[in-house]
Amino acid sequence: MSAGSERGAAATPGGLPAPCASKVELRLSCRHLLDRDPLTKSDPSVALLQQAQGQWVQVHLQVGRTEVVRSSLHPVFSKVFTVDYYFEEVQRLRFEVYDTHGPSGFSCQEDDFLGGMECTLGQIVAQKKVTRPLLLKFGRNAGKSTITVIAEDISGNNGYVELSFRARKLDDKDLFSKSDPFLELYRVNDDQGLQLVYRTEVVKNNLNPVWEAFKVSLSSLCSCEETRPLKCLVWDYDSRGKHDFIGEFSTTFEEMQKAFEEGQAQWDCVNPKYKQKRRSYKNSGVVVLADLKFHRVYSFLDYIMGGCQIHFTVAIDFTASNGDPRNSCSLHYINPYQPNEYLKALVSVGEICQDYDSDKRFSALGFGARIPPKYEVSHDFAINFNPEDDECEGIQGVVEAYQNCLPRVQLYGPTNVAPIISKVARVAAAEESTGKASQYYILLILTDGVVTDMADTREAIVRASRLPMSIIIVGVGNADFTDMQVLDGDDGVLRSPRGEPALRDIVQFVPFRELKNQRTAQGAPGIHHAASPVAANLCDPARHAQHTRIPCGAGQVRAGRGPEAGGGVLQPQRPAPEKPGCPCRRGQPRLHTVKMWRA
Repeated sequence: MSAGSERGAAATPGGLPAPCASKVELRLSCRHLLDRDPLTKSDPSVALLQQAQGQWVQVHLQVGRTEVVRSSLHPVFSKVFTVDYYFEEVQRLRFEVYDTHGPSGFSCQEDDFLGGMECTLGQIVAQKKVTRPLLLKFGRNAGKSTITVIAEDISGNNGYVELSFRARKLDDKDLFSKSDPFLELYRVNDDQGLQLVYRTEVVKNNLNPVWEAFKVSLSSLCSCEETRPLKCLVWDYDSRGKHDFIGEFSTTFEEMQKAFEEGQAQWDCVNPKYKQKRRSYKNSGVVVLADLKFHRVYSFLDYIMGGCQIHFTVAIDFTASNGDPRNSCSLHYINPYQPNEYLKALVSVGEICQDYDSDKRFSALGFGARIPPKYEVSHDFAINFNPEDDECEGIQGVVEAYQNCLPRVQLYGPTNVAPIISKVARVAAAEESTGKASQYYILLILTDGVVTDMADTREAIVRASRLPMSIIIVGVGNADFTDMQVLDGDDGVLRSPRGEPALRDIVQFVPFRELKNQRTAQGAPGIHHAASPVAANLCDPARHAQHTRIPCGAGQVRAGRGPEAGGGVLQPQRPAPEKPGCPCRRGQPRLHTVKMWRA
């Protein structure tokens, strides 16, 4: 989440909530591209740009553009773009197709431009499928080239699936070497058309390939309908783009789960032509589902309604960039007549969060300071200087601990927040491992600048996205916080430096000056009122809670199936009678969290 999410959380002038953002996946394909290569066909990829303040900027810099499809004039790309769709805004997009020559798909400088297309996100969402001609510079048609963009709303997605396939004894399609197989996974749509879900890498010269594991959302895989047909095709890769068909099989996600649990997750890879011509034909190899992990994703409200209590942790930036606390210009200046910026942010956001905390005891941590007695730099110290018990009594207790801590530490640096995120995540993971998971953890980070350990922070956030945890980052002061937006999931799925996507959007970032400058309906500064968008964004996923399987909430809506849940279609459930000995009865809340099945 980012400041952009405030548009969905803040109130409109009429007092009604503005429409919130919907997550939309964009899938791309092209036809009849120009051939810019003299000896082979073009190697196309597509870059997505979005208009911001009159300029075109590339979306998802950490993801780049689509993959490169080698030697193809009719590419179907497996990589998707995830964007936020705001009904009330005109969001202009530009798709640029390139014949890629560089070693990676992140730079367009050395690539040949094959054409572009401009439209609004609203047009794509309204039509669901848009096909437009590609245009060269000065509006000239790029021959018969077209690009097709398919939009799919994934706001109701309630899980991610991690799959790993291998095969054995595939047919050998090469004369002087062995086949170079790759696998394509398709979803069968309502119109019986095939939608590419994922394309694996090519395993060279191997009839018994083991493909790398991959993750897809349940929405992308089967539209959250576990009985929807799926189709897998296996090909022998050809560098000229003329891949040889090896075989195929059909299944469903429901069948995958059942077969994997029973240890029989394998399918004959069949070539229909061979089967029709040869009576003795059995298969062209066997494809095995080597691993299946199903990650259920729960929203903030799911945890609250499932019986969780909020555990609130505040982390305060004590780096030297805040200024000397004895100087009135410092963000940490203690003014006896009015609170400083840190105290304003702490109180405004903390008082909202404390309503959900039953014992009103908050962990209070600091980072970026030299602390006594050795005055070594620490990035996760208790501001009450009690490492055995870092909790304070209420927001007022945190304020007092902060005021007592400030004269005893030396402001230093750098601004590293990954250690504190990891520390809270470890506590959340330990709670979840007990099987009760009765706590939901909110981490409020107050900082005056862009974090210096961005890579480690992204990694920590992606890992924490699997846990019952949300993070609020409030930028204090007048620094340029533009680079902090990368931690937010509003402009796309946050990814770790290794490319692993976050399972949930758990981060909300906003500069406190934007909250502070908001006004109440009476025209007076409303800091407490202005902080409500921050807390509201924690509950954004709850707007789609009807699509998730509520963790032990009576009278909620369930989706999907596991060993204990039936059906694949969303059905409202009536409150179940309380069973003797049930761990979910009142006073003993329990969450059925991430499902994992492993061979």
